[in-house]
Amino acid sequence: MTGRTLVAGVDSSTQSCKVVIRDAESGELVRHGSAAHPDGTEVDPAAWWHALTEAAAEAGGLDDVAAISVGGQQHGMVCLDVAGQVVRPALLWNDTRSAAAARDLVAELGGPDAWADAVGSVPVASFTVTKLRWLAEHEPEHAARTAAVCLPHDYLTWRLRGGNGLDSLTTDRGDASGTGYWSPARGEYLPDVLDRAFGASPLLPRVLGPHESAGRTPRGLLVGPGTGDNAAAALGLGASEGDVIVSIGTSGVVCAVAPAATADSTGLVAGFADATGAFLPLIATLNAARVLDATAGLLAVDHATFADLALAAPPGCDGLVLVPYLECERTPNRPDATGALHGLTGTSLQRTHLARAAVEGVLCGLADGLDALKAVGVRPRRVLLIGGGARSAAVQHVAPTVFDVPVTVPATSEYVADGAARQAAWVLSGLADPPEWGPHVDAHFDATPIESVRRQYAAVNDMTAIRANPVQERA
Repeated sequence: MTGRTLVAGVDSSTQSCKVVIRDAESGELVRHGSAAHPDGTEVDPAAWWHALTEAAAEAGGLDDVAAISVGGQQHGMVCLDVAGQVVRPALLWNDTRSAAAARDLVAELGGPDAWADAVGSVPVASFTVTKLRWLAEHEPEHAARTAAVCLPHDYLTWRLRGGNGLDSLTTDRGDASGTGYWSPARGEYLPDVLDRAFGASPLLPRVLGPHESAGRTPRGLLVGPGTGDNAAAALGLGASEGDVIVSIGTSGVVCAVAPAATADSTGLVAGFADATGAFLPLIATLNAARVLDATAGLLAVDHATFADLALAAPPGCDGLVLVPYLECERTPNRPDATGALHGLTGTSLQRTHLARAAVEGVLCGLADGLDALKAVGVRPRRVLLIGGGARSAAVQHVAPTVFDVPVTVPATSEYVADGAARQAAWVLSGLADPPEWGPHVDAHFDATPIESVRRQYAAVNDMTAIRANPVQERA
């Protein structure tokens, strides 16, 4: 088909880069490509650029594309020197080495209440500001070389435009709100916070409006502002007020579109901005689909068989509970935690029960996040269940019993890349609102709560918290 305008959306995630090419008016998918990222919690940003170019080539190239935007993993610390060269490998959101720095910063700058008031969030190890403190303390030679700090999507947007001059770095409010030194409520950077945390004031990217152009590529493509992955997914889903997005991927995410900025001094809810001018209060867990992968691996079954096993067990698994902290945890903030399996009996020690306990454990952790969103004023009308883990029949059927909210499962799509493409089409259109691209729905489930599942998970989770804290143990 000829005569139509095409846009590209990029999802530069932890594990890979995906590029989708869509029709700017209808949102129809025309073609797509992907490329892998290196493993690890620190990565040379050059690998992201290489993956983007490879994924774009696999998607048929960008020669016929009019505009492009990048959605990227949040929080990552990219440090550039005065010449625009990367100072050290970027620390990613899931790198927890700055956990002690986070605790120090919270204490030094007024405690949780002061942080929540200033930036809408209480920083944990994932936030950029904590990584900069770690860099200043542990690699002062790299800190001294750092002339500018940006985020993964900022870096790729800059490279798309030729990477000319640090003063041309740009970001957007959605991604800036995850740094720990930008205020969603005030819409501005807080240089005093950055200076206190890092001991210096490196150049920061200019924050663009939701549909403001970042410029053009050397070949003339219009470049959108881009955004963080969660804000891009919300845009790709067309989420509106009352929609709660639960994503079960490398991490678990629960976020909701909100009309006003939020501030949670408990630290559970990050008060982020979204990509449209609204807000996106969010909780994130480190343990999600990988818990299901690990349990399926232990049982030596594929995911379809794993789902069948889980659905063959009764709700609550006859008392078997899996607390899924296989890779520490961010929410709740337990950077030194490990998982726990509780309630083993002659009845519960079964393959079916272990499979369902893994599903219930992941979903109960996410349901705790949903409760935290409710506590800051979110009023959910439905859950949009996305991510690789959401394709599991067991997850889909158990989720309504745990969340106590109707659950809609959109059709499988690359929603971060889709949101970036929708943003590109929005910038290209010059209109006040983004184009109406609605996702297809695969399934819908009414709320069917089984409260005992949440109760027994909470009891075991509380015991895990006590065991993980030696001060409490001595008390």
